[in-house]
Amino acid sequence: MSPKPSFHTRHRAAAAVLSAGLLMALTACGGDDGTEKAAAEDKSSTPASGAPKAANLTVLAASSLTDVFKTAGAAYEKAHPGTKLTFSFAGSQELAAQVKQGAPADALVTADTRTMDGLKAETGTPAVIAKNRLVIAATKGNPHKIGALKDLADTKLKVVLAAPEVPVGRYSKQILDAQKVLVKPVSQEPNVRAVLAKVEMGEADAGLVYKTDAAKSKDKVEAVEIPDEHNAVASYPAASLKGSKNAEAAAAFVAWLSTPEAQKILQDAGFQQP
Repeated sequence: MSPKPSFHTRHRAAAAVLSAGLLMALTACGGDDGTEKAAAEDKSSTPASGAPKAANLTVLAASSLTDVFKTAGAAYEKAHPGTKLTFSFAGSQELAAQVKQGAPADALVTADTRTMDGLKAETGTPAVIAKNRLVIAATKGNPHKIGALKDLADTKLKVVLAAPEVPVGRYSKQILDAQKVLVKPVSQEPNVRAVLAKVEMGEADAGLVYKTDAAKSKDKVEAVEIPDEHNAVASYPAASLKGSKNAEAAAAFVAWLSTPEAQKILQDAGFQQP
């Protein structure tokens, strides 16, 4: 029969077991702290899933979006710190020419689908973000008592229209032709804002503009409604540009234009739902 271990032998064995246990516990704790710290640091340095990197974006947009996009842009920048939006407003046909010439830009919003469709090689997949309709903009107080499209045929009136290659000019021709109203404009302008300006300054008695433009200038012009059955619907498609150096951020802004926040801003300005 083996002799029993001495007291000292048993004491040394117990101490060794205790020391080993403490060492394992300390090592485990140290490992957890290091892992949690590393994970926290990694999380803090990684952007949230799906969040685009901050960027300076140039957006080419139809003239009729001038006022509402200033509001929308401020809201977007507030919600996306570090992102800066620069808008360039012009007639859609001018914007299309800029894109085809390779002008540096990140996104495009036109006032018609035809112009956007002609740029399929240069854009991502477009999405309609808003719609609009036309009204007759008459000088303040409507002194000539213009009440319908047919009144624009009066040769005593100075009527100004957008050029036929401009979306609003094309819409104007469409509705005038449908009603067999012959108008001889005193000038044909490169965008809707130029048409509105002529009426505001009294250089024209009336012009055809978008409803949203006339509403923004209600203290200077009188808006004469055109019945829906005699009107045209303008659709506004938005798309990112393939030549953008900020593709992810550009796509994110275009997608945001269809969100409830952006849609409220557009509709508060008088635009219709897509």
